[in-house]
Amino acid sequence: MAQEFDVVCLGGGVAGEAIAEGLRDSGLSLAVVERELVGGECPYWGCVPSKTLLRSAETLSEARRARGLAASQVTWSVDFPKVSKRVLWMARDLDDSRPAAAMAATGATLIRGEGALTDTRTVMVGGEKLTARRAVVIANGSTAVVPAIPGIDTIDFWTNRQAAIPTELPSSLAILGAGAIGIELGQAFARLGSHVTLIEASERFLGLEEPEAGAALRPHLEGDGITLIVGDPCVRVEPQVRDGPRSGDVVVHLRSGASLSAERLLVASGRRANAEAWRSAGLPQTERGWLKVNPQTLEVLPGVFGAGDVTGLGGFTHLAYYHGQVIARRLRGIDATADHTAIPRVTFTDPEVASVGLSEATARARGLDVVVAVANPAETSRGYIHDFQNGTLKLIADRSRGVLVGATLVTPRAGEIIGELVLAIKLGTPLTALADVVHPFPAFNRVLGKSLSDLATQAERRDFAQG
Repeated sequence: MAQEFDVVCLGGGVAGEAIAEGLRDSGLSLAVVERELVGGECPYWGCVPSKTLLRSAETLSEARRARGLAASQVTWSVDFPKVSKRVLWMARDLDDSRPAAAMAATGATLIRGEGALTDTRTVMVGGEKLTARRAVVIANGSTAVVPAIPGIDTIDFWTNRQAAIPTELPSSLAILGAGAIGIELGQAFARLGSHVTLIEASERFLGLEEPEAGAALRPHLEGDGITLIVGDPCVRVEPQVRDGPRSGDVVVHLRSGASLSAERLLVASGRRANAEAWRSAGLPQTERGWLKVNPQTLEVLPGVFGAGDVTGLGGFTHLAYYHGQVIARRLRGIDATADHTAIPRVTFTDPEVASVGLSEATARARGLDVVVAVANPAETSRGYIHDFQNGTLKLIADRSRGVLVGATLVTPRAGEIIGELVLAIKLGTPLTALADVVHPFPAFNRVLGKSLSDLATQAERRDFAQG
């Protein structure tokens, strides 16, 4: 016998939780199918434990800074079991009983097991058949990409799942991929005492960000003892041959002919959609294999929605939650649409990298009349107070419309500063209004003032010339 629900959601991660909350007291019945833990990747193997690991490492870095600013001597020894225990505690000890109870409290039915979409209204969980009367939502996330590198199957490598809740501190760590995940985890392990090598196949690291972001961050990573190898991809890996075998030791061979060895290998070379659960239903996919949705309605087909990482619109927890909210409103009959013009992204290194909107290159490719303002947050009163060095701020505006369209910051507190710019881009706030905002002295966000004024002045000069 099939169980019938108004809505069946494949995936109980952040998007699934938002849908359950959004449909509370709506009169619509909801089944949420989850094969692992309620809450998804973020609280157990992603954002929460990795940022906790970074925070532990950051406190050691602050202690080192005290030698220059406040102390003649600072000594400590890393207690990695203490770090590991706290990280696991923040990851709920991999126990989802509380979020599962919270989901049930919304009125949703949680069904545990491996779900598979067989058609646009049917999800099979083992031998159990779930039928959706109104809609199916696909929100089953993504998985770490493991590249087809010769020898990779002979190595007991890590992905984010092992690295974010580590039980050991390797003496050396080679990381394939220098995107957000690779550099966050790399900096954390380097500060805790590992010798870290970041290997990026493309010509620059942090490739999704402005080139200035990587250039500003690089001295900080190298200052932590990290070796950065850029534009020299890994072509082969093999176990380290030792007199006494030690599982996990690896030799990494690069295209240039160089090689390096490490106690552990972390694969952080990207993510892929968990398409196995819905591919056989014939749903459309993008060229990169993501579930193809209408970015405004988040519909794949009539009555089939996609939410979160699986859509390829952005691998961010806050975006997945937003998608869940939009879909829940639509299921309730509200004419809600998703707006992706101002979705912030933050890499929680020290200093943080935060950005929103268009890069300069993308803005120019779209034919915008681009004006740019650049500043260094280190060359401000707060920068000198904190003894901060090597930061950047880059603002992109459309001169013809007189509005901000993109922003990138590399500075302490960047994740908090970006909020003002997210709102400015989303609402299309005029540059003249942004330039008139008074920022508190000597806060880090005060660096925005002159740059926003510069953009407004550039836009006004064009208007004056045309007049």
